[in-house]
Amino acid sequence: MSTISTADFKKGIYINFRDEPYQIVSYKFTSPGKGSAFYKVKLRSLSTRRIIEFTFKSGEKVEEVYVETKELQYLYSDAKVCTFMHPRTFDQYEIPISVLGNDFVYLIEGTNCRVQFYEEEAVGITLPKKVTLEVVETEAAVKGDTVAGVMKEAITNTGAKAQVPLFVKKGDRVIISTETGEYLSRG
Repeated sequence: MSTISTADFKKGIYINFRDEPYQIVSYKFTSPGKGSAFYKVKLRSLSTRRIIEFTFKSGEKVEEVYVETKELQYLYSDAKVCTFMHPRTFDQYEIPISVLGNDFVYLIEGTNCRVQFYEEEAVGITLPKKVTLEVVETEAAVKGDTVAGVMKEAITNTGAKAQVPLFVKKGDRVIISTETGEYLSRG
């Protein structure tokens, strides 16, 4: 494992903090008029998935943790686990839904994802930036309701909820951002 300085912090890197592996979720550099500069960092525990905040002094050294990333294809899920497959070796991986967190609602059969492993255990997932989902439930548009920018809630075939324009109806395919959960366009 290598040592990195706080100046090398980036969103998504993994560090050893208090003898446990954590992922940097976000960070902010602050240089006050008096005193030394510091980094306010949000860290996600790889074991408990809890997010904590910690302040590091500028120039402080931390140990970087090696996390292996594998390109896997989503196959199916049951109540507790999702099954992924390596496209070249056909090895299958069962990953607890708790590891995926809120990203679970963007998974559709055949989606290619990047799954992070720490000591042979899945600890995170990176989805494609956008997915195309089918609207299964939404309010019907009212004739004459043409105010620009008005949105309504829609529920997709995976259970994801998004605010969509009034013209979107049940059965339409929509493109949703996996990073923000926002409607991008019709698919």
